[in-house]
Amino acid sequence: MDIAIALLVFTAITSYLLWFTFISRSLKGPRVWPLLGSLPGLVENADRMHEWIADNLRACGGTYQTCICAIPFLARKQGLVTVTCDPKNLEHILKTRFDNYPKGPTWQAVFHDLLGKGIFNSDGDTWLFQRKTAALEFTTRTLRQAMARWVTRAIKLRFCPILRAAQLQAKPVDLQDLLLRLTLDNICGLAFGKDPETLAPGLPDNGFAMAFDRATEATLQRFILPEVIWKFRKWLGLGLEVSLSRSLVHVDEYLSTVIDTRKVELLNQQKDGNPHDDLLSRFMKKKESYSDKFLQHVALNFILAGRDTSSVALSWFFWLVIQNPRVEEKILHEICTVLMETRGEDVSSWVDEPLGFEEVDRLIYLKAALSETLRLYPSVPEDSKHVVADDVLPDGTFVPAGSSVTYSIYSVGRMKCTWGDDCLEFRPERWLTPDEQRFIMHDSYKFVSFNAGPRICLGKDLAYLQMKSIAAAVLMRHRLTLVPGHQVEQKMSLTLFMKYGLKVNVHHRDLTVALGSFKRVKAVESDSVNEGGGVRMVGIHVRRIKVPQLWQKWEMMRAQTGAFDKISFHGMAVTGSLEMLPPKISCFSSALSSGSSLGELWA
Repeated sequence: MDIAIALLVFTAITSYLLWFTFISRSLKGPRVWPLLGSLPGLVENADRMHEWIADNLRACGGTYQTCICAIPFLARKQGLVTVTCDPKNLEHILKTRFDNYPKGPTWQAVFHDLLGKGIFNSDGDTWLFQRKTAALEFTTRTLRQAMARWVTRAIKLRFCPILRAAQLQAKPVDLQDLLLRLTLDNICGLAFGKDPETLAPGLPDNGFAMAFDRATEATLQRFILPEVIWKFRKWLGLGLEVSLSRSLVHVDEYLSTVIDTRKVELLNQQKDGNPHDDLLSRFMKKKESYSDKFLQHVALNFILAGRDTSSVALSWFFWLVIQNPRVEEKILHEICTVLMETRGEDVSSWVDEPLGFEEVDRLIYLKAALSETLRLYPSVPEDSKHVVADDVLPDGTFVPAGSSVTYSIYSVGRMKCTWGDDCLEFRPERWLTPDEQRFIMHDSYKFVSFNAGPRICLGKDLAYLQMKSIAAAVLMRHRLTLVPGHQVEQKMSLTLFMKYGLKVNVHHRDLTVALGSFKRVKAVESDSVNEGGGVRMVGIHVRRIKVPQLWQKWEMMRAQTGAFDKISFHGMAVTGSLEMLPPKISCFSSALSSGSSLGELWA
């Protein structure tokens, strides 16, 4: 009997090892271990998850497959994960075979308690109905006007005063926390017309905001555990499932009060004519009759989508701008250009009011800098889909039904084959035409920060307007520096938060200096004239401003004329080609072409 059992165990182990050898050889990517699959690698790289995925994708040519559960009958179905960042694969998944790649049962089960059957947690007809309804609202001018009103109000009355106080008191602030509060107030106002006032002086705690944060955090923890385990914990009321349950009660009570109040207000509106232009009111005004629970989920879905994404993107944007003063100077130059035309030369009037959305629309370099931020640090770094039926991706990868596909948005922006050899550099100019006069929107399948295909973000344009308004408001009033010793690291979450926040010191920005530099650059542009095959440039003092674009214009004229026949600096005439210029002036070429400061050239 003992021999029979031993023989049976030996046969089972041998069979498993043979099967495992076969399955592991067919998978390229991170190492797969017996039984545990790729989980050891996930745990080992938990602090650098997105970089680890990007490293694996680079090594495997943009796509790899792995299994998180190396058990027969599971490894090729529920345990198999296909990870890709190939734009052609993304287009196939998000558009061409859209119906074959829904959110799926695992995703829906995780988020059901928080989001119900809302637009971000549903598939099929339920999703399509909400998508069409929401799409009609997002195309209306009144919603844009509502966003403008909420954003302008929050910037002027709360955000700027808090930064001003931090500047005067010389106290550092956690900019990520302030941005989270600001965007929550804005999105709540837009979603259901009620301001939670989390950005009020003193930064008070808000019951709804805290409950929503706890519920979101507890929901995200479910992704770490197998479904059977978190459902068992929910049934027993253990761990974070208790926090989730209690937080959802608070959220439900708050939103129920909002909905009941809004019903009364909408009835009174018919009498007094006071309009309500928030999304909740728009849904309630429609002919269809929606349950209160459905309306709650509508509001929560849009809050979840609109708060974290914008605030996280802005946090990484400000961090990158601090590291790249050249970009900061060009943004200020652009702001000066617009405000000179819309508000005149009185700098004091520039900071009285936040920029209007019409002014913000003209800030194309700022939009390029924000897009470049989202390329490198997408707010949602990874997303996944469920595979309904067997399929083959454009690169030849077979994906079986029942498995899952993860598309790494973080990795897409860091692949040389997609974005070039300088893909890891922060270079907003890649989003502009050569003359930097127009914005270039790249293929949505190589820039997936706003999703793509039928599920592309409805609020994309509003998100850009909000982010540009906030960024311009900060940069034209303040210069930010990182608190010495503060570490900026990624937090491993579904949203790319900074693990320790963004601690910055706030300094005063003297716009008269920026305006002076702007005027001097404009003078160079106006005084650079083509005279009979030569170029005459009036010498000026330019300090702390980088103008590679201007040098490109001069180089273009030089290429057309063959050489500078006559160049005048400070009244000094120099004859001959550029290469024959004295050292002090010949270094002008390398200084400008590299975007260096010109302060040393004309002291």
